[in-house]
Amino acid sequence: MRIDKWLWFSRLSASRSEAQKLCESRRLRLDGRVIDRSCSTVRPGAVLSFPNGDHVIAVRVEALTERRGPSTEARMLYTPLLPAPTAHLARHPGFAELQPA
Repeated sequence: MRIDKWLWFSRLSASRSEAQKLCESRRLRLDGRVIDRSCSTVRPGAVLSFPNGDHVIAVRVEALTERRGPSTEARMLYTPLLPAPTAHLARHPGFAELQPA
């Protein structure tokens, strides 16, 4: 699946165009490799990381999906790898999904 679609479906990005901009900014890493194209492929088991303000968001991809569902479904698509800082991520569109279950 395209990484920009997955970021949007998982609600880690507010829009698909925002996800595309993140990919093209070279600030997104997929398994430690810098991503510069939104058409890069993501698979279950992959680790994504990107900066968000003063913090880094790191998640392991658990599943792929065919649509952008509710946030309860989006939380099942990944596992957070770093603790979520409360003050800065409260403004992030995917904040609720970043909280460990």
